Parts: sequence; C-alpha cells; structure tokens
Amino acid sequence: MAQQQASRVSRAEVGLRSTRGPILLSMMLSVGLVAIDSTILATAVPSIVRDLGGFHQFPWLFSIFLLAQAVSVPIYAKFSDQYGRKPIMLIGVGLFLLGSILSGLAWSMPALIAFRGIQGLGAGAIMPTSMTIVGDLYTLAERATVQGYVASVWAISAVVGPALGGIFVETLNWRWIFFVNIPLALFAGWTLLRRFHEDIEHVRHRIDFAGAIVLTAGSSLLILGLLEGGVLWPWRSLASVVVLGGGTLLLITFALIERRASEPIIPGWVFRSRLFNTTNLVSLAVGAIVVGLTSYVPLYVQGVLGHNALVGGFAVAALTIGWPIAASTAGRVYLRIGFRSTGLIGAVVALVGLGLLATLAVDSSVWLVATTCFVIGLGMGWIASPTLIAAQSEAEWQVRGVVTGTNMFARSMGSAVGIAVFGALANAALVGAGGAGGSGDHGGISIDGVAAGQLFDALHQVFIASAVVAVVMLIGIALMPRKPTEHQLLPRR
Repeated sequence: MAQQQASRVSRAEVGLRSTRGPILLSMMLSVGLVAIDSTILATAVPSIVRDLGGFHQFPWLFSIFLLAQAVSVPIYAKFSDQYGRKPIMLIGVGLFLLGSILSGLAWSMPALIAFRGIQGLGAGAIMPTSMTIVGDLYTLAERATVQGYVASVWAISAVVGPALGGIFVETLNWRWIFFVNIPLALFAGWTLLRRFHEDIEHVRHRIDFAGAIVLTAGSSLLILGLLEGGVLWPWRSLASVVVLGGGTLLLITFALIERRASEPIIPGWVFRSRLFNTTNLVSLAVGAIVVGLTSYVPLYVQGVLGHNALVGGFAVAALTIGWPIAASTAGRVYLRIGFRSTGLIGAVVALVGLGLLATLAVDSSVWLVATTCFVIGLGMGWIASPTLIAAQSEAEWQVRGVVTGTNMFARSMGSAVGIAVFGALANAALVGAGGAGGSGDHGGISIDGVAAGQLFDALHQVFIASAVVAVVMLIGIALMPRKPTEHQLLPRR
C-alpha cells in the first residue's frame, strides 16, 4: 500500500512549489543555519584567536554550542507538544538570530563563547521542532520524497560552509560568518510566521518546572564532565567525581520527579516501548560514531599522513556528502522493505566502512580515507533518517515532539560519550607509547612531539572502537519491531 502511495507522490505535490513548499523552505533554511554553523566556524578559528585572543579557550566555541543544544532539546520538544510547533520554532530561530548578531559584535573570547551558547539554545529548538513539523505536514509516503530536500541541506552545508568561511576571512573579516545568518534567519522566521498555520487545542497545561530545571542541571553536568574529563581535569580527580557524580544523581532525581509529574518532560512510556528504546540506542551510537570520525579522521590525515588541515577537512566532507545522498534515497527504500530492513542495510554498509577505516596504515592514500568516509556516510544515511521516521510514525501529534526530541537528545549524549571514550582510548595509547597524551588539548589528545607511528597506534584504537559501536548499532536495529502497530504503547488524550 505504501509503495502504491509512493508512486503517486510527485515533487509537484510536496516540493518547494507546492502549497506546503514555503513551509518546507523555511524548515530547510532553519536547519541550514545549524548545519552550516560548525563548518563555517572551523575555518575562521585562527582569525578569531588573532583578533580576540584566548587560544586556550577557543574549543569552548564548539563545546558550549553542543552543551546548550543538547540540554535544551527535550524541553523544547515537550513544549512543542503542549503549545504548538510554530511558537517554539520561532523562539529557536529568534534565539539563533540574536546569538548570531551578538557573536558578530563580540569583543572578547569569553563574550563570544557566551553568545555561542545563545546560538546553541536556538539550535536546540530548531532541530527537533523542524523534524517534528515535517512529520506533521507530510504522510509517510510523502516523506520519502521530502527527505531528499531536507538531506540536501547537509550536503550543501558541507561544501558551502568552509568556502564561505574562507571567503569572509580573506575578503572581509570573521564577524561576517555570524552576520550572514541574519537575512537567512529573518526570511525563515517571516515565512514560517506568514505561511504556517496549525490548529492547537487551547487547554491549560501544567509546566514541569522542577523536571526541566533538574534535567537541565543534570545533563549539563554530565555532558560537561564527559567533554572536559581528561582535558580540564584528570579523569581520576575530585573535580571529575563531583561533576559526573553530581550529574548522575540529578538525572536519577529527574527520573523520580517525572514519575509524579502530571505532564512530565520525558514521559515514562518512552522507555517502555521497544521501538523507542531501540531507535534511541541507534541514535546514541550514531552520535558517538560521527563525533569519533569528525574529531579523529582529520587528526589522522594531518598527523599521520602529513597533509594540511584543508585536506583533512576534505576527508571528513566525504562523510557529510555520502550521508545526504543515502538519506535522499532512503525513503523509497523503506517504503519497499520497511524501516528495520533499511536500517540493517545501512548498518552493514557503515560497518564495512568502519572496518576499512580500522585497516588503514601509516602510509594509506588520503583518497582511500575519503572513500572510506564516504561509504560510512552512505550507511549512516540509511540509518539515521529511517529510524527517526520509524519512531515518529508511531506517535500521534500531541507526543510526536517528545519522541523526536528524545531521539535527538540520545544522539547528543552519544556525541558526548564518544568524545570521552575515544579521547581516553587515544590518550591511554599515547601514554603507553611514551607520547604526549593528555596535555590539555581539547578532545583529550595532543600530538606535539608525537611520532607519526605512535599517533597512528592511538588513532587505530579509536577506529576499532568506532567499529565496535557500529556492531552495537546493528544489534539495536536488529531488535527493532518488524511491523510496529500504529500508535502502539502511546497514551491517547
């Protein structure tokens, strides 16, 4: 039936020229703001440091964004179910716009870091809400076509981001990497305001303030501890115990609060569903693998193979190009063979790519590295979108935001855990080989004075660990229900 529906869905019905086209364009621009952010900023870091100083603080330009985005996702997702997608999306775009303007006007590195946090809070609303709006507007068969539009944003950002960053730095100055967001955000917000209409049942909601505060504090401490453990403080230190232990205790407290809350931020039924548990596990694994590749493949290309940073960025770009190519075709595949089977194919492809990554040598070709990353990206494209849509398809409107937000929160946690585990593995290998691991570089690894062979041994451990995570991801997909029943296990209102 879905296959027959897919054959009747044309781009004229769901594309940018359709009646829903302006809303889709607004979502694409909003997602594009977040997608292009990291790639355009990375090229401008040297210029920012020369202007503002704070070399040892600049890694926080990325960490604060990830932290703010991750901890706010579940809260925004819940509010989008209570008060509608439109106001939450407008808040997200507005915060990202405000953060961009302030970042462009920043007078010091601490100020820029704080303003990047505001951008992260905006991204925390944009990402889950935009995906939820797409799930609201389009049927399952239509999303098979729409997914190509959304996926194209990431492919374009992977190419345009570094190019724009280089142009602004060379011809204007680094501040324009933030100012360029202003017209895009204004147009996205204006289009959403004018063209997106939703019918909201006006009922009185009880906001779970206690749960929101404790979740934010607990997840902030936990992610902070995972990001900075082995960097700002040793893993076996009082600071590490206090931060990680405090975060864990607060999250346990959050779980107890949610059991009594009338409208919990993350309802208990999310964790009683086999479908949601498996798709969230997959999302967590995806987050860990992606952060491992984007952090350590460039290090391998530069520190082991001896190429410059631009070539290292090219190798990772192959991952971000393969991903949307596969994602754009995943819709047609899962309508034919199902979400689980599509995800399994993707997991096998990704595992093959990660297996190839683990066989790289000290003198491998950078083209082989790029090809390997491209293969991994193809696998991820057949995993991430189908598993998220599988979860969304089981959720009614009033809980779809929570389902989407929980999935994305799991991915953010996976990224934080991946940074910690992979950094610890690389450091242990370097210390064991007499290298300079753990000297305070962000990510927990420094290559100053480390021979290429020693660095290769350390990164080889990371690549093997990534393959192990891919096996866990494959198991999670295999445990997904074959044919989940519509709205199974979800409460009705």
